[in-house]
Amino acid sequence: QVRLVESGGGLVQPGGSLRLSCQGSGFPLDYYVIGWFRDAPGKEREGVSCISSTDDSTYYAESVKGRFSISRDHATNTAYLQMNNLTPEDTAVYYCAADLGDLPTMVGRDYDYWGQGTQVTVSS
Repeated sequence: QVRLVESGGGLVQPGGSLRLSCQGSGFPLDYYVIGWFRDAPGKEREGVSCISSTDDSTYYAESVKGRFSISRDHATNTAYLQMNNLTPEDTAVYYCAADLGDLPTMVGRDYDYWGQGTQVTVSS
């Protein structure tokens, strides 16, 4: 059974950090583009970051560039999103997703599998 399970969300103060994890099971994440998306109240789903399946090249939305970092651990079949200098505008449900395509993308409809999401709340 193909599954993606996110973890690591929570409540953090502005300026703080969190690291989200995305554990894959039932399939090797190595062959997939992995993306992170977020749903904030009243906003459309936003592609935050993705990592290539071919050379682990990374891509970021302008809103998080310089603050967030995506990575993957091939040995543990896990992807990560390190989030630093968080602001209240980063509050959202964060999802990881996997795309079997060759090209990195931050368009949600391109992705084949999705996790259940993890809540990130940035508040003082």
